[in-house]
Amino acid sequence: MFQKVLIANRGEIAVRIIRACREMGIQSVAVYSTADADSMHVQLADEAYCVGGPKSAESYLKIDQIIAAAEVANVDAIHPGYGFLAENAHFNEVCRESGFEFIGPSPAAMEKLGDKNTARSMAIASDVPVVPGSDGLIEDDKAAIATANQIGFPVLIKATAGGGGKGMRVAENAEALEKALSQARTEAQAAFGNGGVYLERYIGSPRHVEVQVIADQHGHVCHLFERDCSVQRRHQKLIEEAPSPNLPDAKRKAICDAAVRMIRGADYSNAGTVEFIVDPNDDFFFIEVNARIQVEHPVTEMITGVDLIKEQIRVAAGEELSFTQDQITVTGHALECRINAENPDKNFMPNPGTISKFYAPGGLGVRFDSHVYGGYTVPPHYDSMIGKLIVHRPTREEAIATMRRALAEIQTEGISTTASFHDKVLQHPEFVSGKHDTKFVEREFTGK
Repeated sequence: MFQKVLIANRGEIAVRIIRACREMGIQSVAVYSTADADSMHVQLADEAYCVGGPKSAESYLKIDQIIAAAEVANVDAIHPGYGFLAENAHFNEVCRESGFEFIGPSPAAMEKLGDKNTARSMAIASDVPVVPGSDGLIEDDKAAIATANQIGFPVLIKATAGGGGKGMRVAENAEALEKALSQARTEAQAAFGNGGVYLERYIGSPRHVEVQVIADQHGHVCHLFERDCSVQRRHQKLIEEAPSPNLPDAKRKAICDAAVRMIRGADYSNAGTVEFIVDPNDDFFFIEVNARIQVEHPVTEMITGVDLIKEQIRVAAGEELSFTQDQITVTGHALECRINAENPDKNFMPNPGTISKFYAPGGLGVRFDSHVYGGYTVPPHYDSMIGKLIVHRPTREEAIATMRRALAEIQTEGISTTASFHDKVLQHPEFVSGKHDTKFVEREFTGK
């Protein structure tokens, strides 16, 4: 087992990893930007090293600085968390070449799955359902129109290196397709350095369901059931829950089995998430694999009792999974609300600044993963999430009631947060019914 681990991240996920390390008797090393000198992950780690200026490009994305910190601290392994360099195959490779174990999949698996078009081909090879679409990347407009006519309009243009909705456009007809292709390629090139795009049939009102998987280096692959992430705004998840409501048991088993096939076929180890869309007929289609731990992993931990971060560390150290598939069962229902420093009354405008007063909710079944405290200044340079409020109760109805109670307990003075908006969503009949889709928030609340 590792003696010392560096966390190449910040905020709540860095705190989460530090906690797991401490419980495992592993020393933790934090890295931080000048803007994060007073952050909680810096205070909780056994050691901490500044790796640059306030902007991500000056610090958390500086591979040479992070490797230098790992060398100075003499660590055994590096945990990337999520975001930043977590799915950067080059960083993964540099870590290993520098003598540090990377707590995640191999660079080869990460690179293949990080390209959505390649991942789609891998899904087909593993008998995992995919949305009808183009056979590879679309190179010219004429081929795009021919493909769209074959699979049927409307179509969805997707960047092969995409994420977060960037490089994604919907086209209703041939004329709109030509314009949207140009926009998608330009946006994808700017965001990812790769302008490649492909087409899929557009499924208008899907649910977003993902399956948590983990695999060791000894050929064992397990799923930890599914999560529903359909409450989204502009392709960004707001509320997640597990298990997925209103998913028939036969489909639940089928989608989890498909995720395991996908991961086996990718020669993958460590934690990952296989994402699907589910249409109104409960048919599911592969979207992508996230080759890292995800923001919403706590809801899976709550319903299964598995500490995913500890399991990641054990797998990276060469140990076998500590459980078998038949030992994983679902208990109760979990919800997670992402609490962001944003003003929902001003089109979710980011609202960084100093938190003059802060009170975190508690009580039976409540967990709050955060890095903020009274007196902490939320910097303007990073993602606006200041914490994740998670509840776990015997039933979905009880989970919603507990979440609403916990949201009302949060006291944050000095900045605006999205807590009140989450409460509105939780009260809405469509959410209460569990029959909401990915367009629910835009349709019922924001209008865009």
